[in-house]
Amino acid sequence: MDHTLATSGRTNPFVQAVLRIEESRVLDGPSAALAPLADALLADPRRRAALQGQWLGHAVHPLLTFLPVGTWTSALLLDLSSPVQGRAAAQRLVGAGVLAALPAAVTGLAEWGDASRRDRRTGVVHAGANTVALVCFGRSWLARRRGQHVRGVRLGLVGAAAAGVGGFLGGHLTEARKLSSRHPRFED
Repeated sequence: MDHTLATSGRTNPFVQAVLRIEESRVLDGPSAALAPLADALLADPRRRAALQGQWLGHAVHPLLTFLPVGTWTSALLLDLSSPVQGRAAAQRLVGAGVLAALPAAVTGLAEWGDASRRDRRTGVVHAGANTVALVCFGRSWLARRRGQHVRGVRLGLVGAAAAGVGGFLGGHLTEARKLSSRHPRFED
């Protein structure tokens, strides 16, 4: 397997984009604004353990992201494959995803609370992209509820693009930077 593109930060635009985010001091302001909320969330040791997945053995956040992403993706697939017959089901899926995004966000904040400055910067952009996705899908649900199905689908597509950016950055945090809670028995 040729690792030239994968290993060369100079030629990989995704690597370059993430490095720019990690080095952007502009993101320290939003990080500082969010830090007291994370600190309060993690102040109680039992709440910290629950939100960071100590009971599970590893972080809960990645697991919980499957619910909004899965429901939103399913809704968009219904929109494309069954645009008339699938409308009601797609609307319910979009709504379920909006509701499921809330626990995913809380557990994400719990993970972010223990991150380094560099990873907090990336986490802020990750959260921002996911917030855009949540707002788009929330507005998509409202549009669909009002009978504006095409508008709802368009908002969902924008939301899906934002969720893709958020997912890419979340994957970077867990895979490349290894930012994830784990049970002490799994520590190297």
